[in-house]
Amino acid sequence: MILTVVGGFVLLWMLLLLLLSIQQRRAGADADWRGMLRLVPDVIRLVKRLAGDPTVPRGTRWWLLGLLGYLLLPIDLVPDFIPVLGYADDAIVVAVVLRFAIRHAGREAIERHWPGTPAGLQSVLTLAGQGKAKGVA
Repeated sequence: MILTVVGGFVLLWMLLLLLLSIQQRRAGADADWRGMLRLVPDVIRLVKRLAGDPTVPRGTRWWLLGLLGYLLLPIDLVPDFIPVLGYADDAIVVAVVLRFAIRHAGREAIERHWPGTPAGLQSVLTLAGQGKAKGVA
């Protein structure tokens, strides 16, 4: 029974990796996991700002607080020393939660609270499946 559950999680994780890779190719970019990892401080600030914004729906703020906790914990689902997958787990979790946040809080909230560069915002929006940011070439 435990082996079946673990196998199911591994299968789900591989499916998420495949979907993320397909999304990156659609956007015309290769998945740069190390580049995504460099965005983590800006993403943490973004999530903190969104979670504190009373205009963001309460359920979305709870998801964002969960993401913030996950990113700040020193333990990952997949350890970072495992090639590709180690960096991908953070990117997948961020992509899923930000996609949820964009659907419920609106893309404008993400753009308004983004603390980093326009290129970083573009990377985060692409990761979340939202294409180009306004004003980004």
